[in-house]
Amino acid sequence: MEILTEKKNGKKGILFVDDESIILLSMKSQVKHHFGERFKYLTAENAKEAWDLILELEEEGSSVAVIISDWAMPGMNGDEFLRKVHKRFPSIEKVIITGFAEEKLVEALTKEIGLITCLKKPWDEEELITAITHAVEP
Repeated sequence: MEILTEKKNGKKGILFVDDESIILLSMKSQVKHHFGERFKYLTAENAKEAWDLILELEEEGSSVAVIISDWAMPGMNGDEFLRKVHKRFPSIEKVIITGFAEEKLVEALTKEIGLITCLKKPWDEEELITAITHAVEP
């Protein structure tokens, strides 16, 4: 029912992907506190769940504006997931968050898919808000 509501009001989504629910809740809370009701806030605990959400929104005529994804996740890592998203939905802005990525891997991913930024865990709330603002504002 939420997705039908979104279609009517035209809100785009911000999708948070992390296998740790406390991190999802924390990021979502910080971002929602800043942007209020401007966006729909979606969470997924793995890449498959996130992919299904993106496709479901697309079917309903809406979309995800930006994805904030953890790098290290079971099943499919965030870098693989964001590459997959980029191939099908290149207009979705992408941010990756990690505790341990090598700079060369981050640079390669940035060049390949136009990554907005790579945030380090624990992230700084201001950096998270700045990244999303950069992604959603022309």
